[in-house]
Order: sequence, then structure tokens, then C-alpha cells
Amino acid sequence: MARLAKKAAAINEALADSAQTPARTVPVLVSSNDAVVSDEAPKDYWICRDGVTYAGRHLTIDLWDATGLDDEARIQQAFHDAIKAAGATLLHIHTHVFTPNGGVSGVAVLSESHISVHTWPEKGFAAFDVFMCGDAQPELAVPVLKAAFKPKRVVVEEIKRGVVEA
Repeated sequence: MARLAKKAAAINEALADSAQTPARTVPVLVSSNDAVVSDEAPKDYWICRDGVTYAGRHLTIDLWDATGLDDEARIQQAFHDAIKAAGATLLHIHTHVFTPNGGVSGVAVLSESHISVHTWPEKGFAAFDVFMCGDAQPELAVPVLKAAFKPKRVVVEEIKRGVVEA
């Protein structure tokens, strides 16, 4: 506890100094002796499947000859529906409509990572990224996006992100 008190004092001193100086990073080392002991193991969102450990699954989903790609509300609803279907947790959605063509770019920030989109309504094309870690199931977003935008062609590719080498 004495070490923790010294570290707290160092932080407080650095904060007092920062009132007169520009912002800076103050490194503080924390040893395992300072950790709070708990019976619960920390939740690990890495995926272990078929002997491979990785951070998450990243789907690229290209929708061709799709409709509604200039409809910001439809895109936001598709984000909500895809997040629910995949079993993910929404933190924030931000979209932007471009003029004059009405293309929309957007991101849904998730506890499990993100879903993003860029649309080209004049070409009938949308590029979605669905990246999720943990127990979320990004592949369940695909039928939601198909139903929302009715593409004539869909191309899905999957990348395992952060593969741990054995």
C-alpha cells in the first residue's frame, strides 16, 4: 500500500504541475502487488477456434446493384438490426451524407469493435466492414444487410485479425 500511496502522490504532483505547463503523459508503473485481488478472471474477448487464437473476425461485405444507399435513416436502422442479429453491443453510431451524390459513410462503434459503411448510390455499390471479437457473430449481419438493401450480388470475405502465432 505504501508504494501505491507514493504513486498517487506522484500523480497528484504531476497534475498540479500541469496547471502551469502544457499537457504531457505521466508514466506510472503499477506492479502486480498493487493489483486488486478478485476471484473472477478478467473477461478475455479473444477467439480460440480450431486450435487458432485471434482477436476477431473481420468481414468485408460488398453489395452490388443495391437500393437505398442514399438513405441515411435506412443505413442507421440496418446498423441497429445487424448489431442485434450478431449479438453485439452498440456504443455509438455516426453517419455523414455527402453531396451532391448522396453517398453515406458511417460507423457503428461496438464494445466488440465496429461496423462501417461507405456507399456510392450512383453505382449501386456499398462497402461494409463488420469486425467483431468475442462471442459476437459477424456473419449474422450479412442477411440483415441483404434484406435492407436488396443487392443483386453480394461478395463476402473474412479475415482473422490478430492471429497469435504458435
